[in-house]
Amino acid sequence: MAEAYPGLFITLEGGDGSGKSTQAAGLESWLREQGREVIRTREPGGTEVGVEIREIVLHHRGDIAPRAEALLYAADRAHHIATKVRPALERGDVVIQDRYLDSSVAYQGAGRDLGMDEVRDLSMWATGGLLPDLTILLDLDESAARLRLDSARTRFDRLENEAATFHRRVREVYLDLAAAEPERFLVLDATDAVATLAASIRSRVASLL
Repeated sequence: MAEAYPGLFITLEGGDGSGKSTQAAGLESWLREQGREVIRTREPGGTEVGVEIREIVLHHRGDIAPRAEALLYAADRAHHIATKVRPALERGDVVIQDRYLDSSVAYQGAGRDLGMDEVRDLSMWATGGLLPDLTILLDLDESAARLRLDSARTRFDRLENEAATFHRRVREVYLDLAAAEPERFLVLDATDAVATLAASIRSRVASLL
C-alpha cells in the first residue's frame, strides 16, 4: 500500500537506451503546464552524495564485489529518499524519478544473481518502505537497446558493458515484476513513437492527479 502523502511519486524503469530520460523530460514539461510543482531526479546520483556514489558504481575502473555494489546503490537510495524525495512528496510535489528499487531487483538481484527478494528487502529497509504510486516500464529488447546505445555514445558504464545475457535477464525480471504488480506498473513498448509513449504516460498520470 502506498504511503499517505499529498504528492505523487512516479518512477521510470527499463534497460539503458529505452528512452527513460526523454519521457521523463516530456512528462515534467506537461505537468508544469498543468500548474504542478515537479521534481525530476534519478538514481544513482540525485544528490551531491549520490553523484559521488554514481561515479563509483558506474565508472570505477576495476571490479566491485556484487554485494558491495548492491550496498552502494542502497546507500545512495537511502540518502536520496530521506533528503530529497520524501520531503518533496510531503510538500505535495510530483516526483519523476529515473530508476528506483526495481532497477536494483533487476540488475543486482537477477543480473548479479544476488537474490531478488534480498535486494528488494534491502531497498525497502533503506527507504523506510516507500513505493512509487506509478512505475512506467519502457520495455525494449536487449539487442535493440544495444543498437541505440552504439549510435548515441562511445563511452559505456560498467552495467552497459555487461553481456547480452545479463541484459536479457534484467529485461525478463522487469516484466515479471510488472506482471506481479499490475496496479503499480504501466508497461509500454519502447519501440513506439516518442509521442505515442508520451500520450500513454500522460493518460495514466492524469488518472492519478
